[in-house]
Amino acid sequence: MIPVANNRMERIKEEFKRELASIFREIKDPRLSPMVSVVAVEITKDLKYAKVYVSVMGSAQEKDSSMQALKSATGFIKREIGSRLNLRAVPQPTFVLDTSIDYGAHINDLINSLNNN
Repeated sequence: MIPVANNRMERIKEEFKRELASIFREIKDPRLSPMVSVVAVEITKDLKYAKVYVSVMGSAQEKDSSMQALKSATGFIKREIGSRLNLRAVPQPTFVLDTSIDYGAHINDLINSLNNN
C-alpha cells in the first residue's frame, strides 16, 4: 500500500505541473518560445521550493531566452499558482533546462550512424 503522504505529494506535483503548463501559455513575454513544456516537477516535503524541469524546442539562443523569460516571470508564476491551487504555502519555483530530449536525439543519431556503416 502507498503511504498517504507520498500519494498527496504526487497529486500536488501533478497539479503543479498541469497549472504551470497553463500559465506558460498565458505569459506574454516575446522571449518565451511557444515550444516550452514542463517535463517534471520536484517539490520539497515542506512545500517551500519546487524545481521545475522544462524542455524548450529550438536553438540554443531560444533556449537561453526562454529560460531568462521564465526567471523574470517567477513572481507572476508563483502568484498564479497560489491563486489556482489551495495550498498553505506556495512553493518558490526554480526553472531548470531539461536536455534529456536533445541527449536522446543525439544517441539516436549515433546509433543510426553506426547502423549505416
